[in-house]
Amino acid sequence: MLLAITRPPTDALAHCALTHLEREPIDIARAIGQHKQYEALLARLGAEVVSLMPEPELPDAVFVEDVAVVLDEVAVITRPGAASRLPEVASVERRLAAYRPLLRIDAPGTLDGGDVMRVGRALFVGRSSRTNEAGIALLTDAVGPFGYSVLPVAVTGCLHLKSACSHLGDGLVLVNREWIDPDALQDVALLDVPPERPGSANSFLVGETVVMAAGSPETAALVRATGRAVETVDLSELRKAEAGGSCMSLVFEA
Repeated sequence: MLLAITRPPTDALAHCALTHLEREPIDIARAIGQHKQYEALLARLGAEVVSLMPEPELPDAVFVEDVAVVLDEVAVITRPGAASRLPEVASVERRLAAYRPLLRIDAPGTLDGGDVMRVGRALFVGRSSRTNEAGIALLTDAVGPFGYSVLPVAVTGCLHLKSACSHLGDGLVLVNREWIDPDALQDVALLDVPPERPGSANSFLVGETVVMAAGSPETAALVRATGRAVETVDLSELRKAEAGGSCMSLVFEA
């Protein structure tokens, strides 16, 4: 069974943490509607959507990807790099306990799930403003016994690694090389985003379908040209909070 864990945004989204974007007003009602369309798309693609209770005191709680890394054998509960996000962890941890044994990243480590891109048994992990060396080392220790390797990647131009690259399946990675160290992406093939769409590298797989934010038709066409099915969804209001498509769900086989 394919599962997608999500959480709806609330009015608090207007006070989200921002790193690379200037703050601008967010139409919360529209953001909530776009999130519902996002969940509907996941369901249409075959995922059972498990929507967590809203967290009206936590501005970034919609971004559930950041608080866990779900692998086949285990789920690693992260320690988000923004202290304001630490209270988001407990509710996701309780839900994941029904599906996976749990491991945890502890202090002084910090790790955001948006910095972790899985390609087979390799986990590429962004060294970013949210993920530190201690977090990468702790993740390495946690997943090594299950046969996963951890490969650090320097992130310089965006919030998370997966803002700059995402796995399209079969070892092909969609990438904006300007925002990360592309030389660290070992043993994968790279598909460059069009230069006019530098922010369009984020995507994620739901089954065999690549899901990405609407608004970058050139990138969607590039991915379709590889023979992959692509679905897009309007996330324009949510993107004002530095959202990508992948950050708002944890998609895995339950």
